[in-house]
Amino acid sequence: MTHPHDPLDRGSAGRPLQVEAHGLDVIADAERRGTPRSLFWPWFGANVSVLGISYGAFALGFGISFWQALAAGVLGIAVSFLLCGFIAVAGKRGSAPTMVLSRAAYGVRGNRLPSVVSWMLTVGWETVLTALATMATATVFSSLGWGGGTETKVVALMVVAALTVVGGVMGFDLIMRLQTWITLITGILTIVYIALVADHVHWSAVDALPAGSAQEFIGALVFMMTGFGLGWVNAAADYSRYLPRGSSSRGVIGWTAFGASLAPLVLLLFGLLLAGSSDRLSKGIAADPIGALTTLLPTWFLVPFAVVAVLGLVGGAVLDIYSSGLALLSAGLRVPRYLAALFDGVLMIAGAVYIVFFADNFLGQFMGFLTTLGVPIAAWAGVMLADLALRRRDYDEGDLFRPHGRYGDVPLLPLFLTLAATAVGWGLVTNTAASWLTWQGYLLEPFGLGGKTGAWAYANLGVLAALALAFLGTLLPGPGRVRSQEAQEPSPALDEGVLNP
Repeated sequence: MTHPHDPLDRGSAGRPLQVEAHGLDVIADAERRGTPRSLFWPWFGANVSVLGISYGAFALGFGISFWQALAAGVLGIAVSFLLCGFIAVAGKRGSAPTMVLSRAAYGVRGNRLPSVVSWMLTVGWETVLTALATMATATVFSSLGWGGGTETKVVALMVVAALTVVGGVMGFDLIMRLQTWITLITGILTIVYIALVADHVHWSAVDALPAGSAQEFIGALVFMMTGFGLGWVNAAADYSRYLPRGSSSRGVIGWTAFGASLAPLVLLLFGLLLAGSSDRLSKGIAADPIGALTTLLPTWFLVPFAVVAVLGLVGGAVLDIYSSGLALLSAGLRVPRYLAALFDGVLMIAGAVYIVFFADNFLGQFMGFLTTLGVPIAAWAGVMLADLALRRRDYDEGDLFRPHGRYGDVPLLPLFLTLAATAVGWGLVTNTAASWLTWQGYLLEPFGLGGKTGAWAYANLGVLAALALAFLGTLLPGPGRVRSQEAQEPSPALDEGVLNP
């Protein structure tokens, strides 16, 4: 079993904390350490949030039964985090951030397009998590009679944002230490929460939920995929890049998928039981996904619940702001990594202010955000996974930064595949709760799927279609391209003819 102080950097606990100097650069052999099992801590800590309980209500909102929702959740969580595990292998092969490694598929400057999409997704996620932590704190304070109004929200937002931004700016060492403690604290307090509210589960009501259609089941399945693994897949190699090259690929896949999936699977099961037992609770979660869970608690546990809720959400937000900074650098911004993370923190605060103080219908906007950006990220994942599957050797580190190297500058095929798969994907998803997304679903009628009001309107087929089209479009013509790249001699040193290393 991994010791709590056995993160990827075994020596980090004994060193004074300092701002991480690494940005997009390749991690030198002397700095690579740890074992695949140490990946458990950052991935578990980032996904142990009690928001996982709320996903039970989200899944049942598709109009399906408990057993259908459980099957959709298990498949969606396990499969999507398995994809993260596969892409994490690229990290130990190339020892660079995820959105640098995808240059092998997209070219050095062609990769800027998916880097921008990745940046938007991670900034969006960190904003959502920060807003949720703020609203949860306000709800708890209101229940205790300590306020809960605008002043409380402002203070809560400042504290949550400070924790997130400091973690993102400081970088890898602090994140690894922080995630270990978040894992331990939130894990224990979440178990206490489950024990305290277990008597609110009424199996007769849960079992009586009517079954939904196949289309509704698929919609819930895809929503689970986009809400969990596909929300992390574009950052999956950011932590495995510190592992030695000789680390077991199976171990990297297994510990990433296991660490990320374990908590969500348990929390989802309990969330389904709670939401299925109370229609009132299920509707309350749609408005305040974390705060609604406090209505079941005794007063004495409200403060500990606020701690577990905030820490769990901060754990995810810290990983997001770290990866969003790396994605912004990969998109072409030439500043130190910590300044990119700080810039993203400013955007995160602005977005959280809008969600907390001005936005209505949080769930509708949230689902629209997930499905809209989930489509191009699924297309990127398809290209990346196929390219990774074709490779038999480690990446050439120098050519990842050299526009005229073996990976090319702006190859047209991966960009065309990504744009085409995204166009098809957006044509097969809908979200009527978000007014800014009513243009989507334009292919449902031409494809004979009943249009925007038909049975397939909310199945979110576009995410699966984008993933499959991009994967097959890269895999089938790709072997010759990859073989020719791997047949070339190693490139010159990293400082010769490189682009923003």
